Amino acid sequence: MDMQDAPSPNFDERKHDVDMLVLHYTGMENGALALDRLRDPEAKVSSHYLVFENGDIVRMVPESLRAWHAGAGSWQGDDDLNSRSVGIEIVNGGHDFLADDGALPAYPEAQVQAVLALCKFILKRHNIPMSRIVGHSDIAPARKTDPGEHFPWERFAKAGVGVWPAQPDPDGLMGKGVEAGDDGAAVERLQKAFAEIGYGIKLTGKLDAQTMTVVRAFQRRFVQDRVTGLVDLKTAALVEAVRSLYASSAASA
Repeated sequence: MDMQDAPSPNFDERKHDVDMLVLHYTGMENGALALDRLRDPEAKVSSHYLVFENGDIVRMVPESLRAWHAGAGSWQGDDDLNSRSVGIEIVNGGHDFLADDGALPAYPEAQVQAVLALCKFILKRHNIPMSRIVGHSDIAPARKTDPGEHFPWERFAKAGVGVWPAQPDPDGLMGKGVEAGDDGAAVERLQKAFAEIGYGIKLTGKLDAQTMTVVRAFQRRFVQDRVTGLVDLKTAALVEAVRSLYASSAASA
């Protein structure tokens, strides 16, 4: 795979084998600024790769080393995710630098193709389960929103990078979902499902602020047309579908 090297000084030694892939957007005005920041020793951030809008790929930290891209977070009971993961930063303004029409800025086709090829390149060389291909917002839902609800997760899953659940039949959805202020067994089941998927969540039995934050992170990934933090019937059905897919993936590993 063609790429340029632009080494970052921001790395250290890994403490764990690689078993995760984390995707980010840069959330900055342009790629040049992002590249400078990821190489700034004062910033203390980096990633293994940076992918520009035109599809150019820059390698910043060797995969054998621990890049500083994930920060504080957890997934499937693990922490120190920098030690466990390869990080890809994708040049995109995201929620901080919207397009002129106020929408989230699109990921150009050349960039999408390059990121997809890079993910496949990484997956060929590391034992990374499909359930451990995540966005930054999955591992740190209270802090991060990237790569955002405009990232083409479904396309990536259909190309073998991650999973995508079958969409529920609208005519088969019954009930009212889980609403703000609800508590009890239904909410605890939802929280347990999120925990089984991998999200860091406390089992409070209440649809509290931390649970709604996790719901939004899940929706950015799997219910991208409704990032509300509220658990409508479609969201509830997809939580269970993803939990089942991840459980099946773990059982067959």
